[in-house]
Amino acid sequence: MTRLIYFIYRSYNYLYIRLSRCFWLNVVKNSVGTVGDNLHVNARTLVTKNTILGNNVNFNGMDIRGQGKVEIGDNFHSGTDCLIITDIHNYEGNKIPYDETYIVKNVTIENNVWIGTGVTILGGVTIGEGAIIQAGSVVVKDISRYMIAGGHPAKEFSQRNIEKYELHKKNKSFL
Repeated sequence: MTRLIYFIYRSYNYLYIRLSRCFWLNVVKNSVGTVGDNLHVNARTLVTKNTILGNNVNFNGMDIRGQGKVEIGDNFHSGTDCLIITDIHNYEGNKIPYDETYIVKNVTIENNVWIGTGVTILGGVTIGEGAIIQAGSVVVKDISRYMIAGGHPAKEFSQRNIEKYELHKKNKSFL
């Protein structure tokens, strides 16, 4: 297997990775707070040092931005062009429309979550175990376990078959 890095750029909190369809555990491992086993990075990915990754994480194009902590559980999959933002400008500060400070909120994504293409997740959100987020959604509030959510803002509209989900989990049937 050919392993190619086209471009790596380090700044204060970020490592920008543009790669060919390869697995780059060691590159990302040096960029994030904690990383589990079996990391797959298949497209341009930006992470912060405040990112904690579980086992079997699959990025197909993810930008994680801001100073907040982002925890991603085991068996995570993202579509292309996904974004997690943990900071917003302080619009209640000393100036308008906002001042030089930021409001920082953490993001938690539990185990076995699938995020579709073009999903944006804002700070202060927890996405529960086994949830699926529909492509193009903007997640602004918590999504419960096993739920399927979508839209702008994302709303829960369906649920996984929990019995089948638990059977796959018990049998360790993970992609």
